[in-house]
Amino acid sequence: MKLDPFVVEVIRHGLSAAAEEMSLVMTRSARSPLLREAGDLSSAITDGHGGLVGQGRDIPIHLGAMAYTIPELLKVIPRDSLNDGDVLIYNVGALGGNHLNDVKVVRPVFVDGEIVAFAISLAHWPDIGGTWPGSYFAKAIDTFQEAMRIPPVLIATAAGVNTPIVQLLKANVRDPESCEGDLLAQIAATKAGEKRIVELCREHGKAVFTATQSRLHDLSEIEMREAIRDLPDGVYEGEDHLDDGSANNAPARIHVKITIAGDEATFDLSGSCDRVSNFCNTTPFMARSAVAYAARIMSGRDMHQNAGALRPLTIITRPGSILEPGWNASVAAGNHETSMRIVDAIFRAMQHTIPERLSAGGATTAGVLFFAEPRPNGSWKMLYEVHGGGEGARHNRAGMSATRVHLSNTSNTPVEVIEASYAIRLEQQAIRWNSGGAGAHRGGDGSVRTYRILAPSMHLTTCIERMVIAPFGMQGGESGKACRISLVRQGENVAIDGKSNLVLRQDDLVTIEMCGGGGYGAAAAE
Repeated sequence: MKLDPFVVEVIRHGLSAAAEEMSLVMTRSARSPLLREAGDLSSAITDGHGGLVGQGRDIPIHLGAMAYTIPELLKVIPRDSLNDGDVLIYNVGALGGNHLNDVKVVRPVFVDGEIVAFAISLAHWPDIGGTWPGSYFAKAIDTFQEAMRIPPVLIATAAGVNTPIVQLLKANVRDPESCEGDLLAQIAATKAGEKRIVELCREHGKAVFTATQSRLHDLSEIEMREAIRDLPDGVYEGEDHLDDGSANNAPARIHVKITIAGDEATFDLSGSCDRVSNFCNTTPFMARSAVAYAARIMSGRDMHQNAGALRPLTIITRPGSILEPGWNASVAAGNHETSMRIVDAIFRAMQHTIPERLSAGGATTAGVLFFAEPRPNGSWKMLYEVHGGGEGARHNRAGMSATRVHLSNTSNTPVEVIEASYAIRLEQQAIRWNSGGAGAHRGGDGSVRTYRILAPSMHLTTCIERMVIAPFGMQGGESGKACRISLVRQGENVAIDGKSNLVLRQDDLVTIEMCGGGGYGAAAAE
């Protein structure tokens, strides 16, 4: 079919707008501050066979994985078994998954009896059962200790919400009312996406709509191949390390070998360390998501990200490694910590080839503090806090301070929301001055946030990387300062680790100091 290029662009922007609207529905409807305020959610639209075609301006690590979500789902749920009005829910990692807290709600979109698209809402649930409140258990030996595992199941049909499944989910989480509210918001988000997709089909015709989806894949493939062709052929290697978790708790190695040959690129991650002893393993879909992001940065182009852009990329992981540990491995932290280290390794591999497109090392950690406050009725209040740090400097500017970099794209929960909703007082919110690395351009500074506990007790989870191995400088720039976490109890310092679960007491003071970004270029001699 010959397509009008203007119509192709209209549909492309219509798909992106539909995904954006889905995310807006989520943030306006969700119950959890993590979703409503911090925005730890993403929305995507695929074609009728699962090829990603539209996404919101959400979280890159989510969106990259959603390129694999529907193709993997359709391996176990045939397309012809789905009906108009069906909505599925699942979180298992084997189906294009992230960690178990990231719950996907998927709606097939029918037009004239045919599936023309899928609308996907992904949300990080603040608790999804498991050993520890918040479902991050630092000492988990397998995924079964982390959280409830949900295989694909119908959460709604044309007849309405599947109440028994909702009750099952609520019975296995620590904040059932917020869970139900967040789930209903996800269902509503997919309904909003469905509405916009149907409108596009009615306006332009179903045949034009489906043909345009294929054309969008082809256009992105062409653009990615042109971008790779512009890079010098060769083999480039780089590595970075997680703070710990390898043999004898040594730093865990993430290694990449990039082969550029013509218009194709291979990213071989098989040299990364074996499955680790903490919760920093991750799924191969997370590895692919990180590579997809880094490849887009390497391209130097603001291309439309969809399934076509992945066609020129070959991504290799090794079974038994930290990036392909098996489906029973603990993976909670790998979602936002290990995936970031893949990006760092790729940047280090390419820093001498395309330095003007890359930044020095930044706050490639979510800096998670998770507070869980018990209620008298036996349920819990959940506060999942992520913290911004310093951005790595670039060839032409300093790094930004107190921001998110690369694969993350969330916000702080406002102080007013925290103090109105939890027995916590925020005693400090500041810039960690001079934490960025020196250089011709300085790295950005990290942030500082201090929490005082007002409840008799509160459970805390820490999940913080870059405490041992600081963000790296580039082209002669210096490293930024590493992260720090401290606990003061009755005037005394209490040792606290970057990956831990502990019970806080009333009047405890917890302070997180986020890392600064690395500098770029050697600083001028004074």
